[in-house]
Amino acid sequence: MTTEATPGELWRDPRVAPADRVRDLMARMTTREKVAQLYGVWVGIDSAGEVAPHQHDLIVTPPDLGALTEHGIGQLTRVFGTRPIAPEVGAHSLARTQRQIIAAGRFGIPAMVHEECLTGLAAWQATAYPSPLSWGASFEPDLVRRMASRIGRSMRGLGVHQGLAPVLDVARDLRWGRVEETIGEDPHLVGAIGAAYVAGLESAGVVATLKHFAGYSASRAGRNLAPVSIGPRELADVVLPPFEMALRAGARSVMNSYANNDGMPVAADPRMLTDLLRDTYGFTGTVVADYFAVPFLHRLHGVAIGREDAAAQALAAGIDVELPTVDCYGDPLLAGLDAGTISTDLVDRALERVLRQKCELGLLDPDFTPEPAADTDLDDAESRALARELAERSIVLLCNDGVLPLASRRRVAVVGPRANDPGAMLGCYSFPLHVGVHHPDVPMGIDVPTVLDALRAEHEVVFALGCPVLGGTDEEIADAVAAARQAEVCVAVLGDQAGLFGGGTSGEGCDSVDLRLPGRQEELLEALLGTGVPVAVVLLSGRPYELHRQIDRLSAVVCGFYPGEEGAAALAGVLSGRVNPSGRLPVSFPGPGSSQPSTYLTAALGARTEVSTVDPTPLFPFGHGLSYAPATWLTVGVEAREWPVDGTCRVVTVLRNDLEIATTEVVQIYLHDPVAEVARPVRQLIGAVKVDLAPGETRTVTAALHADLTSYTGRAGRLVEPGDVELHVGPSSANIHTVLRLMMTGARREVGFDRVMSPVFTSTR
Repeated sequence: MTTEATPGELWRDPRVAPADRVRDLMARMTTREKVAQLYGVWVGIDSAGEVAPHQHDLIVTPPDLGALTEHGIGQLTRVFGTRPIAPEVGAHSLARTQRQIIAAGRFGIPAMVHEECLTGLAAWQATAYPSPLSWGASFEPDLVRRMASRIGRSMRGLGVHQGLAPVLDVARDLRWGRVEETIGEDPHLVGAIGAAYVAGLESAGVVATLKHFAGYSASRAGRNLAPVSIGPRELADVVLPPFEMALRAGARSVMNSYANNDGMPVAADPRMLTDLLRDTYGFTGTVVADYFAVPFLHRLHGVAIGREDAAAQALAAGIDVELPTVDCYGDPLLAGLDAGTISTDLVDRALERVLRQKCELGLLDPDFTPEPAADTDLDDAESRALARELAERSIVLLCNDGVLPLASRRRVAVVGPRANDPGAMLGCYSFPLHVGVHHPDVPMGIDVPTVLDALRAEHEVVFALGCPVLGGTDEEIADAVAAARQAEVCVAVLGDQAGLFGGGTSGEGCDSVDLRLPGRQEELLEALLGTGVPVAVVLLSGRPYELHRQIDRLSAVVCGFYPGEEGAAALAGVLSGRVNPSGRLPVSFPGPGSSQPSTYLTAALGARTEVSTVDPTPLFPFGHGLSYAPATWLTVGVEAREWPVDGTCRVVTVLRNDLEIATTEVVQIYLHDPVAEVARPVRQLIGAVKVDLAPGETRTVTAALHADLTSYTGRAGRLVEPGDVELHVGPSSANIHTVLRLMMTGARREVGFDRVMSPVFTSTR
């Protein structure tokens, strides 16, 4: 319902090429109308809880929507994600706002609407899916694609156009609070899963936003929004590949990292946002600022002398849209344009990208309507079933002496701070913990059973808290010990409380000084072990924790990385044996030394050596995960021992299920390069596939690996080089079934963004 077209207005004609439509429209716009398309507006920000860093420090005067609409509005921020609002009410309110924006401006250009959608649409009554670490633990890109597609359809039905996900930061320091938002510690896994999420969201017509480009997770000491000190090789080979893979999957927007890399804030760095992202990668979509990243150039980084200078630097670097609300790209930007200190060419460059995206979304078409879809059920049976499936496929069995699966109707003590709290299932970007926590009088909006609820339906249960996540008393621990002594087995449900900016033990702004269990939970665990009753730990957390002091005395450990609203049912299925666990660790569990946050992705000198007293060997390695019915590995071979530097190697793995229940294996292929121009990781994942096996079934899995998968950043660019390489194939990064020694043949070859980044797997019976 844009305003009526008049003859000669090419920009309103859907038959005309988008570039021509945008060019025609831009020629008709005033400077103020152009600038208005380059910022978001967050109505209600003054009453919202703290959901972004320094949110209430930076907002002095809330935006006046009515006054702004005269010139147009680029984006509307978090219409559904600011406070609890019924979906149908929010959808009709959004439609009214869009009609107001359309009617007020000369051109009637609707606003784009964006929302958070990391664990599902961050809206009241919307499905809370498992966290990204659970996506990584599933090792199932297609399942994540299906989830993202469903999230996208819900968003589009409400009138939302852009989702601020996925997070493609590779976990580098496990103390970082935002590890729960990452997919894992390996760039190939992060890229494969992240690209699948992008494909799913974009298939629903919603713009996926890659964040945080780039380097954010490599901050010093695992501190949020801290400086980053990494070299160009780590940036190129660890941090950037997931973004490259996701861009190929069709992502149409990118969000900058808050951090400064070697002193240069990304929000002001044209080398990152223009030279690399656009000139090298060929990205043509929009770059949106992480919330308040533009004023941070002045307020936090100290590289801009004021808001006008911050706007100039961000715009020149390549940030097209200021989020979450109008600030530096408002009056300060207009002042710089009037004074001639900011070039109008920079505004036009950003505006062309913004309008082209609106054109692609149909927002410039004469038949556009803001009216929502009729169905606004955001947590229907199909969504819950998908959430359950992903949760079940992501639960990781770390160890088991035979106590699991639990026999039916056993006498079970269920203890621990995470046993009877629905929030134990949810990450910090789920609506209940991101927004709902600021509205304690409002119901959660979705049904989130607890582990206690799920186990009570199957067993004779006695419950005791033991201790909260933080704090607690000796009496509470004593009550838990008494409960354990009444039982045949004790299930201790431990872990994190997700939150924001100190409101939890995991999440944005909730970093950890070490990797010990929070609060008195280790003390509680020791007391339970002292009873002599078998103890199975269920860990519900946003990061791995150190368990080495107890591991030899624990009967089992099961890990769920915030498995979502259906997580308790999934865990009960695993504990009972109805679900054979098939998750694999996307992050390593630390060994002795609770402040050793290293990951598996390290060169030889990063592993255990005789010249250091610190042993970084993990307790449970990347890719680890047990099954109640492990598959039998029959053979692993390769079709040819020579691998051309521009050719394909085929690895063939034969698996068999010799048991009477269905099982699942994850075939993992790691590259080891014995001699290279630079020090390379001892092992690095280059391919993985999940294989389901019925009882008695044999499957042959073939991996077609292009030589580009061996490429790395050498002394002068990215290359594939001839020489010896090894492929390590097995069920985890530390459990290698077969080492395949190959010879790369041919001349050294340089590769770039167009290189092959994913293997092709086929499976036959």
